[in-house]
Amino acid sequence: MKTILAAYSGVKKGSSSSILSALHDLPSVPWLTRSKIVKHLQVISVLQFVITFLAMGIGCSLLLMYMFCTDCWVIAAIYTAWLIYDWNTPKQGGRRSTWVRNWTVWKYFRDYFPIRLIKTHNLLPSRNYIFGYHPHGIFCFGAFCNFGTEATGFSKIFPGIKPSLATLAGNFRLPVFRDYLMSGGICPVNRNSIDYLLSSNGTGNAVVIVIGGAAESLDCAPGMNSVTLKNRKGFVKLALKQGADLVPVYSFGENEVYKQLIFDDGSWWRTVQKRLQKILGFAPCLFHGCGLFFPESWGLVPYCKPITTVVGEPITVPKIEEPTQDVIDMYHAMYIRSLKSLFDNNKTRFGLNESDTLHIQ
Repeated sequence: MKTILAAYSGVKKGSSSSILSALHDLPSVPWLTRSKIVKHLQVISVLQFVITFLAMGIGCSLLLMYMFCTDCWVIAAIYTAWLIYDWNTPKQGGRRSTWVRNWTVWKYFRDYFPIRLIKTHNLLPSRNYIFGYHPHGIFCFGAFCNFGTEATGFSKIFPGIKPSLATLAGNFRLPVFRDYLMSGGICPVNRNSIDYLLSSNGTGNAVVIVIGGAAESLDCAPGMNSVTLKNRKGFVKLALKQGADLVPVYSFGENEVYKQLIFDDGSWWRTVQKRLQKILGFAPCLFHGCGLFFPESWGLVPYCKPITTVVGEPITVPKIEEPTQDVIDMYHAMYIRSLKSLFDNNKTRFGLNESDTLHIQ
């Protein structure tokens, strides 16, 4: 009994070392080894992220509506009033929490794949930045872990830089889920939100935009190195208007963690996917990972594949209130060259062959 209480006490402390030291004191059980327990904690941490992303917003919305039909309607009314009052907060820098960003669960999340963050150049705290993240993958595991948490030590690697990962604006209309996202420093990917961060929040800000978005997720699968970028120029225009430097970011392994059924362009299924993408804001992908209890089975748990996020060299961008299309095209071309160079210089270090190339579509 004392051993069990000691283990429980270690978990409550919330630190990785406390948990592992408590596990070390558990009785010796053949199927309950320390390494297996750590692995289970890693799987649970990843699965909770996937389920939270898929169901938390809808679940909390339904719960709020249900509470209006019960004796708890007063609580629901108070929260709704707060929601209306707080509606514009996500567009005005959000409400990040250092405590949430440093949760121990994110370290288990990081170690499951594992995920690493690599710096190639220093970033000046006196400048603002737009990070272009590639590729999207299914769930952007690398983007969330590196920029939505402190699991990989972003603040230590880039001192004086505050990252804000941009995601679908529709997520911030969902009760509770919006607050959960904001606590990680996540913001809506719209002009008002990004303009605020780059113009009204001082310097040392880095807005992380997954450039390919939902469209790119339809083409992600193991072995594919393609990004949707050729006609994505809005982020370049934003950078020019705010004088924010552009930084290419590539995550090697992001496409390897799930297998997806990819339909040919022009097929009936691809047409349905694209139409739903325009309606819902995200792409309904047909994907699978491994099972929770049997790795050989299909499930929502991603495959254990390393994800290495490499942050490239910043491209200095002047501030131009009304940039012409020629100027936008010039900096867009510079960004593409920089991204290709980042990919080519690092591909053999992180599992790819010298003959592999990055396809821009």
